[in-house]
Amino acid sequence: MIVFRVKICGIKTVDDARHAAGAGADAIGITFYRGSVRAVSLGQARGIAEELPHGVAKVGVFVNAGADEVRQTAERLRLDYVQLHGDEPPSMLGELAGLRVIRAFRLGNAGWQPLVDYLDECRRLAAMPVAILADAWREGTFGGTGQAVDWALARQFHELQLDLPLIMAGGLTPQNVGEAIAAVSPAAVDTASGVESSPGCKDVAKVEAFIAASRTALLGRGL
Repeated sequence: MIVFRVKICGIKTVDDARHAAGAGADAIGITFYRGSVRAVSLGQARGIAEELPHGVAKVGVFVNAGADEVRQTAERLRLDYVQLHGDEPPSMLGELAGLRVIRAFRLGNAGWQPLVDYLDECRRLAAMPVAILADAWREGTFGGTGQAVDWALARQFHELQLDLPLIMAGGLTPQNVGEAIAAVSPAAVDTASGVESSPGCKDVAKVEAFIAASRTALLGRGL
């Protein structure tokens, strides 16, 4: 069961973490993928994690990292969730037993069937994630592009009856997040580039506006 509703991802500084938490975010994402402009070192991540107030979930974002690296990082920083955002196979979730894993899925023209097949194997291995994060598909990238998910396609997730919460990402901004929530009815929303003044640099006003719009829309739909 996912316990957060609004996640600000790609946090790089203690000040941005404090501000997001103070504005009402109940989760922040810390990126460890070195190919991202939002990547931080273990030392930077520790500083961010130590300054977060109780009740704000710490989510570590990994792309094709080894299971040992993910586990060690999660234990050192006391991460609440690890988010796998690359090409990690179902067996990886088995190697991370005991950690709460959010599996990111890049939703493209193939629709949800690749995820259904993936989760069938996870189920066989008794290694299910705790939530699915839907991001937009773009060849050669692993998220954070600002590209929007097809909302009508995203809504079809509920028809799969997977008994997993859906976190919606992909191109969400303060201006469109309310409409996205109305269209898709996700359990939670997630943004990175949608609240930035430039790649990797969070904009205070945009962060506040996104969180306020998200919470209003989620509350309005009883989510």
